[in-house]
Amino acid sequence: MSPAPDALPTDTDDVRAAAGGDRHAFQRLYRLHVDRIYGALYRLAGYDHARAEDLTQDAFVRAWQKLGEFRHESAFGTWLYRLAVNVALMDIRARNAHPVGFVDEDSLPEQGEVPFCAAEREELERAIARLPPRARAVLVLHDVEGWRHEEIAAELDMATGTSKAQLHRARGLLRKILGERS
Repeated sequence: MSPAPDALPTDTDDVRAAAGGDRHAFQRLYRLHVDRIYGALYRLAGYDHARAEDLTQDAFVRAWQKLGEFRHESAFGTWLYRLAVNVALMDIRARNAHPVGFVDEDSLPEQGEVPFCAAEREELERAIARLPPRARAVLVLHDVEGWRHEEIAAELDMATGTSKAQLHRARGLLRKILGERS
């Protein structure tokens, strides 16, 4: 039985159409998934908007290029998310020798201009942004995105124990950074 003519296409329909070159189908996929992808990459990029935007663009370009390789064994959103995280992790590896930029303190609102919980969130984001890139990646993937250490280790090409050690280090550094502000 075919869908009703005015029924919205599913991810599967749009993925198949986009793999066949339908740019409108890919635009629908983009609009549906961009916020989640950007959010994950924003955290992995140390809350650097420009870098997160670049990584998001790179992830969707890579998705367009690899769409023919999508095997429909998982949801498209899951495949896209993993691809995007891999783009961010490759970027972290490539920048390993370079320190991560900090959030520009001057661009943040004054404490009085922000509700209390939003001010705390900004403080936490600034602290996470100050972590070394690999420690930040492990912290974000484990504590925010819910990845297991085995998955993180495989993606970052490290031992599972190293992932656990990086998480312990990241949490300790985070406590220290947040303690400096008290």
